[in-house]
Amino acid sequence: MGHLDHATFGWLTPVLSYAMACIGAALALRCTLRALNATGRARRNWLLTAASALGTGIWTMHFVAMLGFGVTGTEIRYNVPLTILSLVVAMVVVGAGVFAVGYGRDRGRALALGGLTTGLGVASMHYLGMAALRLHGHVSYDPLLVALSVVIAVVAATVALWAGLNIKSPAAVAVASLVMGGAVSSMHYTGMIAVSVRVSPSPVALSGATAMQFIFPLAVGLGSYLFLTSAFVALSPTAVEREASASAQLPVQSPAR
Repeated sequence: MGHLDHATFGWLTPVLSYAMACIGAALALRCTLRALNATGRARRNWLLTAASALGTGIWTMHFVAMLGFGVTGTEIRYNVPLTILSLVVAMVVVGAGVFAVGYGRDRGRALALGGLTTGLGVASMHYLGMAALRLHGHVSYDPLLVALSVVIAVVAATVALWAGLNIKSPAAVAVASLVMGGAVSSMHYTGMIAVSVRVSPSPVALSGATAMQFIFPLAVGLGSYLFLTSAFVALSPTAVEREASASAQLPVQSPAR
């Protein structure tokens, strides 16, 4: 059995990955709130932004955490197409969950469907990302812990979407984001504890890219996207602010003589 190290850089990757998950969650909650106060194309655009933020945050969290993953006795490479596919799955499935909530007429049913879809999206992204691992040896999973990680993902997603529908104040959104970030991280590390690796040393070169060649630049790019989008959302006026601004600019009627 190879010894698995989940934090080869110490506390850096767990803390940074948690921060990414929190930023993605905060941005998604804020955009969902904007979407629910908008109609037509504006609602669709806010929901697309929410889905991309949540999908990006979750994916970046996973792979920043994976930068700190090491196995004694073997190098680790990543299959590039599978890793890209895991990002696409995260975006699409999480997007389906967010849209279910954004357009659902029955709030309860929309929340259950959205939470289940988004949670399964998070879990499938995680295990697709794990399937992209290339190492000298055989990877196996503890099925009970895998099942637990999927349950955590679904519960976390449902709670986050509920928060998006019911929480209005910035302080409450911040708390909900920290909870969602913690839940996504818990799901990730539960899924990682489920992993065991039987190392078979081999001189054959592994296919795929190293984490620093591929994962690191992609994570930096997506992290930058999250920060820039956060700044844009923070600076763009809300519907209420726009109405107040428009009414302030209306010409004042002079009283009739």
